[in-house]
Amino acid sequence: MSQTGQDRPSVLRAARERTRAEITRQILDAARRHLATEGASGLSLRAIARELGASSSAVYRYVASRDELLTRLIVAAYDALGAAAEAAEAAVARDDLGGRWSAVCGAVRAWALANPNEYALIYGTPVPGYVAPPATIAPAGRVSNVLLGILADAAARPPAPAIAGDDVPPDTRKALAPARSTVPPEVPNALLQRGLMAWAALFGTVSFELFGQLHGIVGDQPEDHQAFFAESVRRWAAQVGIALDRTAPEPGSPDGSRSPPETETTTTAQVIENSASHTAKKVSLWPSPSRRSQGNRSAPRPPVRPAPDPRASAPRPRYALSALASR
Repeated sequence: MSQTGQDRPSVLRAARERTRAEITRQILDAARRHLATEGASGLSLRAIARELGASSSAVYRYVASRDELLTRLIVAAYDALGAAAEAAEAAVARDDLGGRWSAVCGAVRAWALANPNEYALIYGTPVPGYVAPPATIAPAGRVSNVLLGILADAAARPPAPAIAGDDVPPDTRKALAPARSTVPPEVPNALLQRGLMAWAALFGTVSFELFGQLHGIVGDQPEDHQAFFAESVRRWAAQVGIALDRTAPEPGSPDGSRSPPETETTTTAQVIENSASHTAKKVSLWPSPSRRSQGNRSAPRPPVRPAPDPRASAPRPRYALSALASR
């Protein structure tokens, strides 16, 4: 057999893999658009197939079930958020603990405001009947891993007086056992407790802002939200014994570690418009309905409905705290 003949199987295999990857990408992009309009609990592979001009059986060859589709979207969202936090933290000098802390917090908020539907998917209300599989655990731990790394570096320095004299009672030490197994032994229990409190406060504050729970409590202007968040970040840092200069660039501000979106949140209409525009420029790999039998012809695409409240539709994985950070 000639060299060309020997290479042909590998070339064909690579072409098939590229085609499969592109079709899978189209399915996930369509799912994200449906996530914005229908909510996580309303995701339907049949509806996605109709949008793509494909039969349901064709879509099922790439995504076996709605739960698998949710899992893929969840993993992708956690990975995107984790990558944003890691990149922001890596850009700050290692000895600048306050800058690293601020960069991570600002990156989490900026990503959430830029990707409200994906954030609601991973930190909103669970989808009834869906239980996230182990594949979501490592991606979910990426942000907490970065924060735990900062805590470990903080523990290597002389502790702040408030932390040096602090300790936790035996029942709390027992409660911290899962997290304790993920951090270096030099991180004292009191610092671990404080760090976990700050981690929970970070995502709670971002969720409150994104889901409108700060209305009537904090001013509605973007600069009001920014100022409240920046002061929260400073106080969380102080809580774990990290000094954060008030004159430093605010986390997520234009002159800070990461710029926020031009508006405080991306509207659902913008998400749909941008996604549709992106898809229109792509050449679909799905067979045209005219090339399939009449019985498999896709139904007309249903009209877009207003987006539901993300708090009522997004899944949240359920797993032990020890899975949040593996070092």
